[in-house]
Amino acid sequence: MFRKTLVTALLCGLALAGCGGSDAGTIVSPDSCSIAGQNQFVLDTMRDVYLWNDLLPSNVNINAYNSPEALLAFLTSFQPLDSFSFINTAEADSAFFGEGQFEGFGFSSRFEAADDLRLTRVFADGPAGRAGFERGQRIVALDGRSIADIEAAEGVAAVFDLSPLEFTMRRPDNSEFVVTLTQDVVTIDPLPQWRVIDTGTAMAGYMELATFISTADPVFDTIFAEFRQAGVNDVIIDMRYNGGGLVSTAELLGDYFGGDVADGLVFSKTLFNGNNTASNRTEFFERQGNSMSLSRLVVIATSGTASASELVTNSMEPHVEVAIVGDTTFGKPVGQLGITFCEKVLRPTSFETVNANDEGGYFDGLPVDCAAADDLNVAVGDADDPNVVAALEYLDTGACPAVQTTVAPAALSEPVPRLDLRGPPWREFAGAF
Repeated sequence: MFRKTLVTALLCGLALAGCGGSDAGTIVSPDSCSIAGQNQFVLDTMRDVYLWNDLLPSNVNINAYNSPEALLAFLTSFQPLDSFSFINTAEADSAFFGEGQFEGFGFSSRFEAADDLRLTRVFADGPAGRAGFERGQRIVALDGRSIADIEAAEGVAAVFDLSPLEFTMRRPDNSEFVVTLTQDVVTIDPLPQWRVIDTGTAMAGYMELATFISTADPVFDTIFAEFRQAGVNDVIIDMRYNGGGLVSTAELLGDYFGGDVADGLVFSKTLFNGNNTASNRTEFFERQGNSMSLSRLVVIATSGTASASELVTNSMEPHVEVAIVGDTTFGKPVGQLGITFCEKVLRPTSFETVNANDEGGYFDGLPVDCAAADDLNVAVGDADDPNVVAALEYLDTGACPAVQTTVAPAALSEPVPRLDLRGPPWREFAGAF
């Protein structure tokens, strides 16, 4: 039987690419991968590391649940704030955060009206991108059924699980095309664009961060080297569709933002439940070779901006001037640990994060400072993008644009794995979707 102590496992997952465990501990892998064995493992793990383990019922009949996923759903129902704990396959987990890959059509979408479903972003390396899907196009029908009919029945999210699937699409010029797509491997570019903007009075950096995955880490150094060379002190980071990801990547981004101005100071604190206070840790800013002397940080956000995105925003607040443009964020000041078992990964919500001022608990989201619309007729990051316009005006004048626009509705994404990074059984994860 394989065993790990909780503290050893946590530290291994946080620090190393691979490590062994000790011979004693409170978390025990299942003796077998029977349903009963998996359920017992999930229950034992939740009682130990779940952030709200004091809310769990004392008596649970594991045989009443036909899968560990069903048992997890029951256990998390006692904490209405927790829509984040989940179980996924180890294979999909490894592909996503190791290579930035998932299986799907490769787009996200949102409703502009009850029957008006529009594409918000399309990943170039995916079936949708190869078929000519573009931001702003409207999904008119799926398998010949109108969006209104689908929403009145099982809902669009359920239909997105089908493959192959016929899409009837309408372009902004009202021309239509029909194409059948089959889900395939999609590779996400975590940093699709960045540039230096001459505002007329100073140089500002703009970067779009799609998700916090390990493939972003080496690109940060390239981006911030360009920012430093251009004399950039103010940065606009576009995380409007960023649902989170790895805490380690968020902390590295913090080092590039604050390594010069806050080296050695507190970036964030990670706090576990009463069973595991010995594992609480404080993350300090650490200067990188191309850390910048950041003065102001403008975060472009929507209600889909979550978790690791919020962690960075909240953690920079005590050290530099921070403004949020667009919409109030999602609201996820907690994160998960990843525990492997039976070729699966259990990720219970296990810790909360606070900044240097001990500020956290933002389950209602981080409030917007300058409201701006996410106009689907304009490319993300374009000079005419209302969010970029508002961000630049804020940097130029210190105030929001005089005329505010209506903030866009919440996004609806096709299913994308909520995953962690390959490697040891324990890794910190902060992602909402």
